[in-house]
Amino acid sequence: MYKTTLSDSIPQEELEEIVVTASKVNLPLNLAAKQVTVITATDIERSPVRSVEDLLQYVAGVDVLQRGPHGVQADISLRGGSFDQAAILLNGVNLTNPQTGHYSFDIPINLSDIERIEIVQGPASLLYGAGAFSGGINIITKRDSESNAYAKVEGGMHGLFGAEARGAYKTGSSLHRLSAGYKRSDGYIANSDYNILNLLWQSRFDLQDADIDVQAGYNDKDYGANTFYSAQYPNQFDDTEAIFASVRGETHGRLKFIPHLYWSRHYDEYQLIREGTPNVPEWYTDHNYHRSDVFGANLNMQYASSLGITSFGGEFRNEGILSSVLGQKMDQAIGKYTKSYNRTNISYFLEHNFVVDQFTLSLGGLLNHNTAIVNKYSFYPAVNASFRATKNVSLYASWNKATRMPTFTDLYYNTKTHSGNDALLPEYSQSLEGGIKYHNRFLNSSVALYHNRSQNLIDWIKPDADSKWQAINLDKDEVLKTYGGEASFSLFLDEIVPSGNPFKLLQLGYAYLTQDYASQKEINNPVSMYVRNFLRHKFTANLVHTLVKDLSVSWNFRWQDRAGSYVNYAHSADGEKTDYKPFSILDIKVNYEWKDFDFSVNANNVFNSQHIDLGNIPQAGFWLTGGISYRIR
Repeated sequence: MYKTTLSDSIPQEELEEIVVTASKVNLPLNLAAKQVTVITATDIERSPVRSVEDLLQYVAGVDVLQRGPHGVQADISLRGGSFDQAAILLNGVNLTNPQTGHYSFDIPINLSDIERIEIVQGPASLLYGAGAFSGGINIITKRDSESNAYAKVEGGMHGLFGAEARGAYKTGSSLHRLSAGYKRSDGYIANSDYNILNLLWQSRFDLQDADIDVQAGYNDKDYGANTFYSAQYPNQFDDTEAIFASVRGETHGRLKFIPHLYWSRHYDEYQLIREGTPNVPEWYTDHNYHRSDVFGANLNMQYASSLGITSFGGEFRNEGILSSVLGQKMDQAIGKYTKSYNRTNISYFLEHNFVVDQFTLSLGGLLNHNTAIVNKYSFYPAVNASFRATKNVSLYASWNKATRMPTFTDLYYNTKTHSGNDALLPEYSQSLEGGIKYHNRFLNSSVALYHNRSQNLIDWIKPDADSKWQAINLDKDEVLKTYGGEASFSLFLDEIVPSGNPFKLLQLGYAYLTQDYASQKEINNPVSMYVRNFLRHKFTANLVHTLVKDLSVSWNFRWQDRAGSYVNYAHSADGEKTDYKPFSILDIKVNYEWKDFDFSVNANNVFNSQHIDLGNIPQAGFWLTGGISYRIR
């Protein structure tokens, strides 16, 4: 039976490469026409991290703004975009939160669950849906082939404790996996304690003519949110719950049908003033309560021929919210919810991938309509091409367009400190990118240059000390121009000197970004919460070596310099505009393997760097932890 999704023109050796989802069709990494950064399970195992957010800090092209450590709350941005502009997916399920991107990483995933993470930079509406304004991050879990089990416990400074367990059971033509994780800490400063619980169940059924994947998960977080969303109120608290479920099918043959149904729900109780705080002002009478729901259904049809693979289909995605703060007032309240809002996104896509000899050419487009914009359909084209000049050298270029609807918070968040704007318009962007990749047995390297043009950008600004934060679109005629470059370098040292060499791997990465916007905005010079706060420089380095047999050390260094400013309340009740300062961090992991046991010690922020990377939130200093894991194969 013809079962592959790839054209017969693809060489067999290419099929053995990592297969990535950088188009509507899965292709080997070396054949993909779009640049993809891949973090593998091996990368994860040797990194001194406790969450996906921590891990992404080691990628030069990713901006991670952590309000709390270890996955408590982080904003993930790509190429100068805001956290609301990046699509977050789990096994292809778009879990981007329509209420606010602050919660897009409230997903039930443990590090031991992950097979790889794929990062696609730049507009990617065709690939990940209309909202993938600045790119997308797709987390892909392990696909076990046999029954196995894994368990891990860890502990450390600041009352840190963590535990993970996962198991897979194979029976006949199906395989079932269940994982659970829990982590807690008293926090590194006042009101930074947290408790996080993850549960994830997955089943795969291999039928004669089709495969079916079912997954469901639960994430629960409660955490002290010291100055997280307003520096004027340090004793904030957040209690969130997230639930999701999906079913995906894939038929076999040259003509494939890939239907996908998914649903996610997110609860949020946000306390501007944490319960138990003394001297609560009279005007603060209750907390904020939200429940957002997303339901989606899509169908991807693929046809493979000697000319390549054609993919076509559509998606229906409904986003809604019940809230005590966000939305339009309801005629009748539902419990604490007095407001609601709902919108639906409908899109149709077509893409063809030509894979001929040394060329890969991907042509496609997305036709999109959102019910929040009456009688308007917009088209977002995508052109991606690569040329394998030699066995080791590849050139690529791409042009993509994308859009993003404002979040429910952008539209309706009105408080003592913030003013939403229900007249906000969608954002639009287009990007031109080119690059070169070189690889051989001991070296992988790449260089990319890009230029983005964005319009109608949504930002929160503070014109002066006495003003509220205000949600606005930048002027309709103003185009924000972003110019940037990225370079990566991986040297497999044990391949150069395979015998007796203690050094295994050296990785270097660098990203540079600058922006150009209208001079009038410079004159007014308001404090910008998102658009003008971007990483101008980021450098990362990783060295892996052994000390003795089975004892290895991983050194992880990063230096970054952020443009922009924040309102600093340290010396003035009214606050003063303060520019961000560059800083560097060194993290170390020591790992020892013995039979099926793994012992590790992590030392994060070894030199105890005291720095601020987001608003007034001091980041964690030196933090020492250790753990033991056991694997039943």
